[in-house]
Amino acid sequence: MPERKCLVCGEKLLGRIDQKYCSDHCRNAYNNLLNRDSKNLVRNINNKLRKNYRVLDSFPLKDGKTKTTKMRLLDKGFDFEYLTNLYTTKKGSTYFFVYDLGYLPLDNDYFMIVKRE
Repeated sequence: MPERKCLVCGEKLLGRIDQKYCSDHCRNAYNNLLNRDSKNLVRNINNKLRKNYRVLDSFPLKDGKTKTTKMRLLDKGFDFEYLTNLYTTKKGSTYFFVYDLGYLPLDNDYFMIVKRE
C-alpha cells in the first residue's frame, strides 16, 4: 500500500485509511486556502451590511421611527448600495431594509428610519 501524506504539509499519515490531514490545523489551513476568494467577497459584503446596520441603529427611534437627512447618513458612512431586502406597501412606497432596520426616502433628501417589529 502506498504511503499516504497530509495534503498540506506532506507529513506521513497514521490511522484511518481515509484520513487526508495530519491535524486540525492542516485541515483548517487547507479549507481556508480552498475558500479564500469567495470568503473575501462574503466577508466584505457582511462588513458593509454590519456598518449600515450600526449607522441606522445609531439614530434614536421614537415610536419605532425617526427622520434624518441623506447627508447625516452619508457622514456616518452609510452605503446605499448594500441592503438585505425591500418592502413595498399597498400604496406603492418602497422601504429599504438592512435586517430589521429600514429607511424610506422622503422629499428633499430626507429619510424616515423605521424598525420592523
